[in-house]
Amino acid sequence: MKRTHTTLPVLLMSCLSALAMSTAAAADGGKNAWTSADLGAALAKPTRPEEDRARDADRKPAELMTFFGVQRGMTALDIIASGGYMTDVLATAVGPTGKVYAQNPPAFLKFGEGRYDKAMTARLANNRLPNVVRVDADLPASAQIPAGSVDFAITALNLHDIYNRDAAAGEKFMKDVYTTLKPGAVFGVIDHVGVAGADNQKLHRMQKSDAIALAKAAGFVVEEESTLLAHASDDHTKGPFDPALRGKTDQFILKLRKPK
Repeated sequence: MKRTHTTLPVLLMSCLSALAMSTAAAADGGKNAWTSADLGAALAKPTRPEEDRARDADRKPAELMTFFGVQRGMTALDIIASGGYMTDVLATAVGPTGKVYAQNPPAFLKFGEGRYDKAMTARLANNRLPNVVRVDADLPASAQIPAGSVDFAITALNLHDIYNRDAAAGEKFMKDVYTTLKPGAVFGVIDHVGVAGADNQKLHRMQKSDAIALAKAAGFVVEEESTLLAHASDDHTKGPFDPALRGKTDQFILKLRKPK
């Protein structure tokens, strides 16, 4: 039988081709990813409101976005966006090829004589953030946000109010978020740390374990936690509106993943 010597070269070429494709894919993903330093520089530009930039030292948006893996070109959702601080951060992080939904429940927008409604209107005036879509609707808001279309969602300092008023509403909230996300997408949750036995409803706090339980019940996997916004000086006995704690409460951060 005549022996052939073509098998090894063919296998070698196949391996090299696969490696090249993998390297190209990694390079492409690298172009879309941020380092915290680069994103911090982008967020420091005067195109963002001065008041927002003053809050960055406490809220650490560049580090947060890189922790969560937010990249250029993503579709992101700011849940209970309030006046839009995080919406503005996301608009920079996903870039002109991405999209940000700024969602607020209609009832929430009426709070405080409509201050959040007015703040969001002012933030989006003159098409300053052209990649932002305002959504004044309760989740899942499928008419505006197609189910399974979002790469990344975040809610910052909101879950405690939903859960403390009604645990069942907290469960529904998590399921509605889950519905909007793509398989494999990330949901970032940030909230004021509460402790067992405290009046967390009055203090506008919640136990991290309760947030985790809600997430797991909805189908999320807790992929990672961060202490980026931890403050050991907060003894958890005062609320976030206390002048001594304003912007410096002890906060937990959860990176939740919708399984593929």
